[in-house]
Amino acid sequence: MIDCGLTFNAPLNPEDDYAEQVKRHELVAADPRFIEERKDLLCGIIITHAHEDHLGAIPFLWQRFRQPIYTTKFTAEVLRRKLSEFEFGHLVEIIEMTPLDECIIGPFSVKWLPITHSLPEPCGLVITTPVGKVFHTGDWKLDSNPVVGEGVNYDYFKHLATQDIDAMVCDSTNALKHGNSVSESACEAGLYHYINSAPKRVVVACFASNIARLITIARIAQQTQRRMAVFGRSLVNMIGIARRTGYWPEDCQLIDRRHVGYLPEEEVLIVATGSQGEPKAALNQLAKDTHRDISLTSQDTIIFSTIVIPGNEQPIEQLVKLFTQRQIQVVQAHDSVLPIHASGHPNEQELRSMYRWVQPKISVPVHGEAAHLQRHGDIAKDCGVKSTLVGANGDLFQLSAPVMMKRGAVNAKRIAIKRDAKT
Repeated sequence: MIDCGLTFNAPLNPEDDYAEQVKRHELVAADPRFIEERKDLLCGIIITHAHEDHLGAIPFLWQRFRQPIYTTKFTAEVLRRKLSEFEFGHLVEIIEMTPLDECIIGPFSVKWLPITHSLPEPCGLVITTPVGKVFHTGDWKLDSNPVVGEGVNYDYFKHLATQDIDAMVCDSTNALKHGNSVSESACEAGLYHYINSAPKRVVVACFASNIARLITIARIAQQTQRRMAVFGRSLVNMIGIARRTGYWPEDCQLIDRRHVGYLPEEEVLIVATGSQGEPKAALNQLAKDTHRDISLTSQDTIIFSTIVIPGNEQPIEQLVKLFTQRQIQVVQAHDSVLPIHASGHPNEQELRSMYRWVQPKISVPVHGEAAHLQRHGDIAKDCGVKSTLVGANGDLFQLSAPVMMKRGAVNAKRIAIKRDAKT
């Protein structure tokens, strides 16, 4: 089993994702019943990286599986902290893998290939079985300068062409975007421009898991003679994990959030959670002027160093409206000439490069909506892939002869998860 994630503020019916008048649940995961009913065949769970949509459901669903979890050091630390809040957390066996390691999990031989994404230690997986070989990319992009960790090594993937890869299961998130994705390091110039030119306080909203972005902002704080504080539990937690795993530079100093209200306005730089309009997050409190540590005023600046995730347009628009009504300047990534956000997923040219290197017999586009999957399939065909299986949730893929896809073979529903489900 690869990954076990969840999503937030979502309906149980995927078709209602963008509907306004529909019941939404705070936490939603894929229904694990198909695997649960076959758990005697399950020999392990792999987590490819530490994003919530890949590991967030483990604390709530692991007891249905009760199998060891294989992942890298950074992701393991994220997972351990989550599991520490659960009574059974100490029972979960977590086996730490190092990039380029190879391990045996039941009948599977799995090699961990380091790749770049938007947080430390993401890995693709080369899975060898008695009947075929699969390359599962996980979430990825081709970034030569990701700020944290080493840049992507193309040779690892070029070598796969000699490995007779039967199928490549591959990220489709940005398949509709042309060219190559923006490097994480490219965000520095844009963020520096807006932070350096801001007359008063600056608040940057970004994803807590993006350690590279946080380090970039901390460096800019030093360069612009500002002092950086973080607002939001997830930010505090992620920076703590980065320190523990060796990814946070010792010279990137933070101040206590309770001190920002006593500093000169032009010396304040805050990084806050809530870039997607989450109602309980720090950014929402700042917008409503209910935050306990500070009250923003006119000429302060809010920088959204994130994209708008589809479905979150309305709450983000409401946030922006609340700020602008108070004469607080708002900068959003889609309005900025200089990049202030970089996606962690491959654009079309990166997909083409990966197919040219790996040369799989079969393409299985995943991680995207129908339009992304279809476009990905078209790209794979254009790259000479013999068989492209563009499916949907619940379809069953047979990757050894005869290659085929069984539509709707699995009842792939969603389930709501309660945060207080601790046992």
